[in-house]
Amino acid sequence: MPSQNRKGEVVLRGIAASPGVCRGKALVLRDDAPAVERRQLTDEEVPQEIDRLEQALLRTRQDVEELRSKLSAAIGEKDASIFEVHLLILEDSELLNGTSRRIREEKVNADAAYGDVAREYIKLLASLNDPYFRERAADIRDVTQRVLNHLRLDSLRSGPLVLSEPAIIISHDLTPSTTAQLDRSMVLGFATDVGSQTSHTAILARSLGIPAVVGLHEISSQVTNGQPLLLDGHTGSVYVHPTDQTLFEYGQLARRRVQFEEQLREIHDQPAVTLDGTRVLLSANLELAEDAGAVAEAGAEGVGLFRTEYLFLRGPSLPDEESQLTAYRTVAEAVKPNAVIIRTLDIGGDKFIPHLPMPKEVNPFLGWRAIRFCLHQQDLFRTQLRAILRASAFGSVKLMYPMISGVDELVAANALLSECKEALRREGLPFDEKMEVGAMIEIPSAVMVAEQLAEHADFFSIGTNDLIQYTLAIDRLNDRIAHLYEPTHPAVLRLIRLTVDAAHTRGRWVGVCGEMAGDPVMVLLLLGLGVDELSAAPPSVPRIKHLIRRCRLDEAREFATWALAQATGAPVLQRAEEMAHRLAPTLFT
Repeated sequence: MPSQNRKGEVVLRGIAASPGVCRGKALVLRDDAPAVERRQLTDEEVPQEIDRLEQALLRTRQDVEELRSKLSAAIGEKDASIFEVHLLILEDSELLNGTSRRIREEKVNADAAYGDVAREYIKLLASLNDPYFRERAADIRDVTQRVLNHLRLDSLRSGPLVLSEPAIIISHDLTPSTTAQLDRSMVLGFATDVGSQTSHTAILARSLGIPAVVGLHEISSQVTNGQPLLLDGHTGSVYVHPTDQTLFEYGQLARRRVQFEEQLREIHDQPAVTLDGTRVLLSANLELAEDAGAVAEAGAEGVGLFRTEYLFLRGPSLPDEESQLTAYRTVAEAVKPNAVIIRTLDIGGDKFIPHLPMPKEVNPFLGWRAIRFCLHQQDLFRTQLRAILRASAFGSVKLMYPMISGVDELVAANALLSECKEALRREGLPFDEKMEVGAMIEIPSAVMVAEQLAEHADFFSIGTNDLIQYTLAIDRLNDRIAHLYEPTHPAVLRLIRLTVDAAHTRGRWVGVCGEMAGDPVMVLLLLGLGVDELSAAPPSVPRIKHLIRRCRLDEAREFATWALAQATGAPVLQRAEEMAHRLAPTLFT
């Protein structure tokens, strides 16, 4: 809810998603569809355009059926049946045949042809006196807009948004593909209507060191282009038309923050060692190969998670083996002699590749994603595995598979990896024969068979974001239930401990690359649970190192033992906050 606490100043409160403060003009990305672009086609392009229309119609049908299903559950089958009309419109022969005919005869793109035919249809029905037909005109207008949105989506995704000056990006939501293509030198901050601390917009913003606030509900409709803003990613506040007093207060805070940053630079080259002498491997998460320099700048010891999906999200086509090799080699050489852990393609859920058709799913986080997708798309998977293997000849490279739910998936993935190794040997291409291979632990079922998984993996990396989501049955992107997303829930803590115990029993090490690893409040708890490595966004690494160097492992273990015995997560969180504030107060002031 907005509040007006000083003359002319409006304060919007949301969820603090990425730390930092920025000041600048707003750039609002509207959901409104632009005017249809009319293009002349060559003879060769006509069949492709017909196919594009059919794909848009299919995706629209899936949208309508999903909406009908949701409404049926909420208001009953009878009232939800109004969407049967929309489904019938999608199959209307006059509309479809007329569009196909225009594409072929006039050689215009599907967007223009479908829009023209639909407008003529709507105009005819709207002109009739019969209210039934006027209502049908409204239905056709609704369906037409859905189809055009899908058609436009294909063309809009072809290139990045170009910013003419630095701005704070305001939107209802930001998809990973849109975020990945933004010119980061021009992006001061992000603010969105929806989202949570673990949405991919928030994760990417933290990784890029860009301040972000999410879950603001209606900021995209309350703010206009060019309005002056001050965004505070520490508190989750956005100030519209900030007053001189507000700017002065934030100036004072900024000076204190600069002093603290100087303290952090003093420990830049020092290891993450507890007061009682335990060395913790502290790594950085990475999205883009060109950002590999940020790892050393942060004082991290290598890359604990290289998210390869952004290679696939940014380009106009799927990256081939050579382009992937270049990216992986760049990172391996940049962090050498430290290691880089490359995660194989993790798409699905809320990450979709524009030029890679994927089915519309009612529950995408429970669907065809990550390792499940790769094991079905084996040619694509082999290309990536070969590129990772070849990159291992240029540095210390490790590989890990996302979303492993059981032994069969891990065995199948390793079998494909072995095939790729054999092929490279035949071709005489070098790679590290002893490259470590790990599994991400993100699903409770994987925890339950962790000892068996450890027989086929060299290490585990716990993805706490998804592990919490799947354990607590909480959509981590839904801001309405963001308060239920509870890292200190006893079930989550016990699953982490079970994973650590299973791995250590088999002589394997365990890292955490989820957002818990970058939260200073959670660090002592993770160390006490026995985690061997932490990997966080580069901007978070100095702060985590500062805290580790001020704590004792024996105290962390005592805390974890106490936490595992608690019936609820609230007292654990409270004590974790108290300990972190006591050990490193400047992190929180």
